This record gives sequence, structure tokens and C-alpha cells, in this order.
Amino acid sequence: MALCGIGLNPSLESVEFGHFSNNSSTRLLRPRPGCVRLIGKSFDSIRRKCWRVRCLSSRNPVAPMESKENVQSGGSVSVEEELGHVMKFKMSDFLICDRVSIGLGGRADEVVFEAVVKDSASPLYNSRVVLRQLTSVQAKRRGKRAIEVLKKLARRRLMYLSYSMQVHGYASSPTVGDHGSFTLVHGYHGSFSLRHWLQLSDWLPTLEATLALDEESVRRVGDDTVGGPAVSRQLRLTRILMRDLLIGVNYLHSHGLAHTELRLENVHISPVDRHIKVGILGNASDFIENGPNGSSLDSNMDRRQMMIAFDMRCVGFMMAKMVLRELMDPLIFAKFKSFLTKGNDPSCLREFLLQILSRNSASGNAGLQILDRNWGAGWNLLSLLLATKPSKRISCLDALRHPFLCGPRWRVEPSMDIIRWGLGSTAVRITEEYIYGRPQRKRLAHFIELMEMLNPNSKPRNWLELLPGKWCLLYCTGRHIGLTLRQPPARVLIGDVHLTVSRASNMNTTLSFTSDIGFTVMIGQDWPHDKAGIVGKLQVNSSFRLTAGRRQYLKEEKAKGKSPSGPSKSQDSAVQKFSGKKWRKAIPFKEFPSSLPVAKLVSSDIELTMNLGDPLGQKVDSARDVVQEVRTQVPPEMFDVSRLVCGTYVDARLLVLRGVNGSALLFTRSCTLA
Repeated sequence: MALCGIGLNPSLESVEFGHFSNNSSTRLLRPRPGCVRLIGKSFDSIRRKCWRVRCLSSRNPVAPMESKENVQSGGSVSVEEELGHVMKFKMSDFLICDRVSIGLGGRADEVVFEAVVKDSASPLYNSRVVLRQLTSVQAKRRGKRAIEVLKKLARRRLMYLSYSMQVHGYASSPTVGDHGSFTLVHGYHGSFSLRHWLQLSDWLPTLEATLALDEESVRRVGDDTVGGPAVSRQLRLTRILMRDLLIGVNYLHSHGLAHTELRLENVHISPVDRHIKVGILGNASDFIENGPNGSSLDSNMDRRQMMIAFDMRCVGFMMAKMVLRELMDPLIFAKFKSFLTKGNDPSCLREFLLQILSRNSASGNAGLQILDRNWGAGWNLLSLLLATKPSKRISCLDALRHPFLCGPRWRVEPSMDIIRWGLGSTAVRITEEYIYGRPQRKRLAHFIELMEMLNPNSKPRNWLELLPGKWCLLYCTGRHIGLTLRQPPARVLIGDVHLTVSRASNMNTTLSFTSDIGFTVMIGQDWPHDKAGIVGKLQVNSSFRLTAGRRQYLKEEKAKGKSPSGPSKSQDSAVQKFSGKKWRKAIPFKEFPSSLPVAKLVSSDIELTMNLGDPLGQKVDSARDVVQEVRTQVPPEMFDVSRLVCGTYVDARLLVLRGVNGSALLFTRSCTLA
């Protein structure tokens, strides 16, 4: 918890707030260690104002609890009858320490004190506890609700103590209703929340020491202080924290409760049992809503799904901040959250974050490397936690079985969706390296072939939903994109190549394709050191009609006698590779298919326009050389979109189109910062 400077009056019922600082750690001035100097009245006079003490053991019979509505209304039920299953304290039982903080998220209606129980008759004698004084009506309701949740979870007390912040009891004034003081007494699990741990400069070794990881386990992943892989250490620590968090959240969900307030500030790590402690369950809500006339089963199931989905979205935000330290910056996190609130698919988060995260950040982009590992499994889990539709979000149990959170000791059988995701992520990673040697080109071609066989959206109606948008060209199997060793007639540097697909109406299957090719022209015969030349743009427009079709393989043509020369070497190698043991488990076919369903593209007339800045815009010969060079470097399908004949793979983030010459074009969905 963040420690702030606070001035104390003679009693805890009135607190004067001074200067607050979220990241500061200030101590109160005191005459001797361990207690607060009280001003104005003697300690005996304060003791006379304290309330009558009645300590109830948890073994006593549990008093019936009122509903949430009765708690809020005040009624005639006393606090003792309402919260009789926990211990009741008086303020003289505690020795108040000098560590004081405001509530979660800077709440002004909560004041937090650290204290030591000095009552020798108490089972918590000499134990350190936290006193959370709740001043407003809403804060008191949260405190009483936390005690209600404790009663509901008392059946499996061991799990509660392991994964939730323990509530020992309360101290309240004898005033009936919401006008008296109410102080919640809960367990002490260290002075830092998980957010403050991550803000430390040496958070990685400090957390490892707090979790008491054995030397052998640390040695296996290396020591970054002597050149070992710090990324492996952070990945291992992230898995430990995420698995512990998911187990605790699943424990709440299995008891019909949703936390509704999961965030880094509300999570602590206990050095005693080395477990993550989810904060006070004051806002925990029941899945079943008991209305005046009773709720139907369907409405309760919808409520359960929505509340679980909300908790999982919060877990996704926590995972993103744990892995990507840059998101701790409020400005970057605001862009991250804005990307999701605008309805963008979370599966495109990687392409979006690569634009806003600095490659020279202090964290060294370790988070990007962690999420890219194991065929991009981290990005897959993050997209499932932050899915736009609540019904698509992953549950706690499925997340615990996800490959990203299962290390070498927990082998899991990947689903078909994970296999598709891994193939696409690896293909994108290879294209980003921009080392297109023969082995890389061969491997990319095989990945694209395998993605086409595992295409989850083969019907045209699926393409009509997923195809519209802006796509960025990454790779073409038919031509090396970019410069070569030859001497070009014009020095042209190709920029981004985009394909924008739009749908005029939902009633027809006509799509508009726009190919945008950005480039820069250098003046002179030699390449200048500064590549800031004349910016140009070439645009090609065309319309397509989308129909169903099939892609025939040469193997079938040979059987019919249509290809006497036999299949090509590339097709032969594809058949041999996909029939081997390595890919057999991934392909859902017993034998190599003779054809695959595709989305056929029937083109109409095209329109070509080019814009060039001065002085090239007035020179016809120079402009002709520029166009010729652009056509040489860019795949012909992007210059003449009518050569695109079919689409063979599409999902929320990747697209594969085939040209008339058989070459495959790999696109990724473009995510703009606007």
C-alpha cells in the first residue's frame, strides 16, 4: 500500500488529511517507535470513550445474516447480530503503528492503519494487522459486505486463507445504522501491492526473493546479472503470479461470487505462504440475483457469464501490465485501453503495440519477447482474456490449461485454434526478420500452405464479415519484396503497401478493393545517406464479387490425366512434408486433400492513379521510370488487383490471397493509432 502523510486526531473516528503522494513513503513524527503521539487528551480519557468489547470465536453458532438490502437500509438489526460470525475488537486492543495510507485507488472514505494486537487474551496476540477505517456510508457497506463474503467462503477456509486477504473482524461504535464508525480488521500481507512491486527498479530479484524461489530453479533460467536470460526469469515469474491469481479468482467463481474490482493495487503478495492475496472482497457480487418475484434460470446464467467475463477482462489488464512494463505509464495504457473500447479485435494487439512501444525502452522490450515465445502463445491468451464479446472470453480453468501458463513440466495438447495461431504468429515473425534466404522462403511457403488447409472460415459469408478493413502486405511467395542487387533506373524506396477492402452494402456480395503503395523517390544516381526524398503514392481501385470456389491440386489433375508432366516439385514437397509425422497431428485430414474450398474473387474494371510531389510531377520520363521501378519491386497483384483470383485464409488478424500465377500474398490487419 502507498504510504502517505496523515495527521491524527485523538481518536480514529476523525482523521485530518494532509498532503498525499501516490509514490511517496512518509512516516509520522512520533516520540517513540511503534506508537502514535496523541495530542490534547490523555490515553485514559480516550479509553473511556472506547466501546464495550465482546469477542466471539469463529466456533460459536453463526447468527443469521441479513440481506444486502437490509444492511443498506439500517433496520433494527444490530451490528453484533449481523456480523456475529467474526471477532469484534475495541481500539484499545491495538498498538497503532506509524504506517498510514489512504484507501484503494486514493479513496478518501477509507483510511488504513497498521497495528499490532496487544490484547494477551486474543488469539492474534502480537500479530500485525491492518485497520481499515471506513467513514462514508458506501465504504461501510463495502466493509460489511467483505464480512458477508467471509461467511460464505468459510466452508473451504484453507483456500480462503491462501488466496484472499484474511478478514479477522471489525470494530464499530454502538450507534445503530450507518452514522457510527466502522473499522475493518484484516490480515497484514506486506506494505506493498503488486503495482508497487512492479514499479520498483529491482522488482525482478526482489520478487524472486519474496517468493523464496530455490537456487536451483533460479539457476535453470539463468541470472541476468551475469548475462543470463532475464526474459526467461520474467516469464517464469509471470507464470507463477498469473497461475496463483487465476486459482484465487476461480475459487471465488466456484462459490458463486465475482470480485468485480481486480486490479494491481488490490493484490498483495504474502512472504509467509508466498501466495497472491486478492484484496478485500467488499465489492464482491453474487451471481444469483434474488429479485422480488424470483429470477429465472436464464437471467441468472446471463448474469453469471457477464460477471465472470468482467473479472477475466480485469485479469487481462493485470497480465498486460505485468508483462509489458511500458503499460504502467498512464498515457500508454490509455491508448491501449482506447484501442479496445473502440471495438478493435484484441488479436491485433501485437500489431498495434509495436507502433506505440519504444524499441529502446528501459525494459528492453522483454514483454514483447515473452509474449512472442512458444509460437506467440502469450498474445493468444491476452486476446482471449480481453475478447470484445463476453461470451468469447476464456475462463479461469481454461486459462490455467493454456500453453502460455504451462511450462515444460505441464505438457498440454494444443487445440486447433492454438495451432492456427502459432502458425500465423511464426510466419509473421519470420517476415519481420527480413532475412529471406532459401530456407526461410521455403519454410514460409510451407506455413502458408498449412494455414490454408486449416482455414477456419472457408464459406463466403464468413469472408464478408472478416475481409473488410485495412490490411498491410507482409510477404509474397512469388517475388522478393524490396530492393535487389541490380542497378535501378530510378532510386525508389518502397514504404507501406496496404490493401483496403470495403463493403458498400450488407445486402450484396460486392467488395471494393483499394491498393495503396507508398514510396519515396531519391534524386540522383547514387543512394543518399539521408533517405528523405520525394514522397509519392500509387493507388489502384477495383471492385470484386465474392463467390464460393475450390482450389484444385495438381495431384488430382494427374489422376485424371490432365497433367501428363506430373506435379511440380513444390507440390511434391508439400505433400511429402504434410504427410510426415511432424505435421500429421496438426492436419485434420487422413490423407492429402485433392481440393480445398476458397473464396473466389471475380474482378471488374480497375482504375489506376499516381501522385508525385514536385519536381517529379512535371517530368513524364522520370515519372514513367518511377512507375516501372515500383512495378518491379512490388508484387504484380498489388499493382493490378484484378490478378487476385481467390482468398485461401482469413481470420481477425491474418489474410492470405492467391494470385493468378499461384503466388500467395500474406497480409496482417493494419491497426492505426487514430
